[in-house]
Amino acid sequence: MRFTSEQRLDDEVLQREFTLGEVPGILWTPTSAPTPCPLILLGHPGGLPGMYPRLVDRARSCAAHGFASATLELPGSGDRAPLAVTGQARAEVREVLASGRPVHDELIDRLILPLVETAAPEWQQALDALLALPDVGGPVGYSGGVISIGIRLAVAEPRIVAAGLFAGSFVPRAMIEEARLVTIPLHVLLQWDDEGNDRQRALELFDAFGSTQKTLLANLGGHTGVPPFAGEDAARFFIRHLRG
Repeated sequence: MRFTSEQRLDDEVLQREFTLGEVPGILWTPTSAPTPCPLILLGHPGGLPGMYPRLVDRARSCAAHGFASATLELPGSGDRAPLAVTGQARAEVREVLASGRPVHDELIDRLILPLVETAAPEWQQALDALLALPDVGGPVGYSGGVISIGIRLAVAEPRIVAAGLFAGSFVPRAMIEEARLVTIPLHVLLQWDDEGNDRQRALELFDAFGSTQKTLLANLGGHTGVPPFAGEDAARFFIRHLRG
């Protein structure tokens, strides 16, 4: 990990951009909280420059509760080299959605599974580097999407003790089966009228999770219509599980 820039946001949050090999990322830490801080990994659908305003809002919320937070650029997004297989699949998905047809499982697999296989190990490498910093410590939570990446990390990464997931992306059938292996506490957000999400599959996924502590928060509205209080509910979830 190599830090490339540093700035203070309103004197309350320290923002440090970094590269992990060739992967860009951002770390936010509160300036007044006791250290080392618990860490929340902020998932997103890709494209750090475009996602930055929402990510920094989430990071400020984390810092207000004494948490560090970090994010990575997704494979094939932003300035990273494109992933040929997912790029082609993404174009096909746009075409299918524009025509009003359902997105079939084979196309979902080609869109999501290569992303999971590449991104999950990168997040684990980032954890190695982040937890070696003096102001960042465990426990660790994962928040956001792509939900399949969150599923893989919840299964494969024992340092992640709780996850807040956004049911707003396509889910391969194989990831529903993998979800049965998830046992950590979960807080799942579902927008009931999400135009790009299969509601029934999202409910099937929630039912499949093997966790004994899992909560589904469903709100009316589309993909970008998440109400402000949903963030407050997620914050309380992480306070319970990262601060005990």
